[in-house]
Amino acid sequence: MGIADILERHPTLARRTAQRWLSELVAEGLVVAIGSGRARRYTAAVTVAAPREEDRFPPYIPLSADSEDVLAYVDQPLETRKPVGYQRDFLDSYRPNQTWYLPEPLRRQLRKMGDTGQSRLPAGTYGRAILNRLLIDLSWASSSLEGNTYSRLDTRVLIERGRVAQGKAAMETQMILNHKAAIELLVDNADTAGFNRYTLLNLHSALAENLLPNPADEGRLRLHTVEIGKSVYRPLAVPAQIGEVLDLILDKASRIEDPFEQSFFVMVHLPYLQPFADVNKRTSRLAANLPLIRANLCPLTFLDVPEQAYSRAVLGIYELTRIELMRDLYLWAYERSTHEYLAVKQDLAEPDPLRLTWRDFIKETIHTVVTQPDLEPLSIIQESVAKRIPEGERDNVQALVVEELRRLHEGVLARYRLKPSQFSAWRARHGL
Repeated sequence: MGIADILERHPTLARRTAQRWLSELVAEGLVVAIGSGRARRYTAAVTVAAPREEDRFPPYIPLSADSEDVLAYVDQPLETRKPVGYQRDFLDSYRPNQTWYLPEPLRRQLRKMGDTGQSRLPAGTYGRAILNRLLIDLSWASSSLEGNTYSRLDTRVLIERGRVAQGKAAMETQMILNHKAAIELLVDNADTAGFNRYTLLNLHSALAENLLPNPADEGRLRLHTVEIGKSVYRPLAVPAQIGEVLDLILDKASRIEDPFEQSFFVMVHLPYLQPFADVNKRTSRLAANLPLIRANLCPLTFLDVPEQAYSRAVLGIYELTRIELMRDLYLWAYERSTHEYLAVKQDLAEPDPLRLTWRDFIKETIHTVVTQPDLEPLSIIQESVAKRIPEGERDNVQALVVEELRRLHEGVLARYRLKPSQFSAWRARHGL
C-alpha cells in the first residue's frame, strides 16, 4: 500500500505519525519499502524462520570482508533484492592478461597447490593418469551440487561396474553417466579442445543428453527466455545477443594465458550468460577444468563443496556482478581437491614414454580391431604396426596394443570411440 491508501483507511491518523511509524517498522525489518517518492509502497515483510544449520553458509570456509558483503546481500529475502538484468559492461570491461579476477599472489598460491610436476609433458597426461578417480569424484561432486542423491560409493559402482543404485530416479543415473562422458571428452581431447563453440556445445550436449524436455536443446544455444530460481536476475532473452556475447566470452577466455584465471573466468561468465536452456552451471564447472587438464595441474573436483555455499556465490555474480564470494570458494575448493589428488599422485607410476608417444596410434588400432569383428585381431595389429611404426619399436608397440586390447572393458570404451554394442559384438564373435 502507499501512504495515501493507509491514511484513507485510518482517517484519524496524522500523516507525520504514519510516516514515522512506517520508518520505524522498515528499520525493524517488519515492513519493506519499495520504490521512492510518491510511488513508494509498503508491504509486510515475509516472516522468515531462522535458517536451519544445513542452510547456513558454512562457517569453516574463510571469507574476506568483501565476500561477507556479498553474502549479506544475497541472504536477504527475495522481495527485498533489486531485480536486475544482464550487465554487458561486466564482460566488456575485462581485458585478457590485463584484468585479473585472481590476483598474482593468489594465482601463485594456486599453482603451488596444484603442481603435479608434469607441466612439461603433453597436454592431458596427468588427467589420463588419474582418469578413473577423476570420473568418480567430479561426476559425483558436480551432480551433488544439482541435488543428485547418489552417494560417492553409488557413483563408483555405477561408473566402474555399470550397476544402477536402487531407489534412485532415472534422471539421477543419467546425470552421473553424462558427467562421465563429458569428462572423458575433455581428457581424451585435452590437446585439441579449446574455448570455442565446438568444444563448448559438445560438452553441453554430453552433459545434457536425455535430461532436457526438448532434446533439440542439447548442444544448442537457447532460443527462449529462462528464469533463475530464487533469484531476481533476468538473463538475456534475445538469441542473437546470446550468441554474440558467448562468442566474446570464448574469445576472451581463449586469450587468457594463466590456466587458473582462465578456469575462473569461464566459471563466472558462462553461468552469468546462461547460454543454454539448462545445464549451464554443470557445463561451466567442467569447462573450468579444461585449462587445468591441459596444463597437467590438479583438477577442480568440487569435492565437499556445499550446495548452499556454491549457490550463494553464483547469486553474487548474477545479482551484483561481484566475484569475491566465488573467488574465496574457488580457492577453498581447489585446496580440497589438491589434497586428494596429490595423495593419489604418490601412487602413480611415471607415464610410459613409449605409450605416450604412440598413444593416438594405440587408440586408433584398438578402434579398428573392435569395429571389424570378422577380421583376426592380431593380423590387424601386425599390419598397422608394420605400416606406421619404425622397425626398432614395432615389437614393443605391438605388445602395448595387445595389452590394451586384453584390458579392454566397458568403463574405458569412450577412450577408443567405441560403443558398448560394438564391444559386445566383438567379444561374442571371438568367444570372449
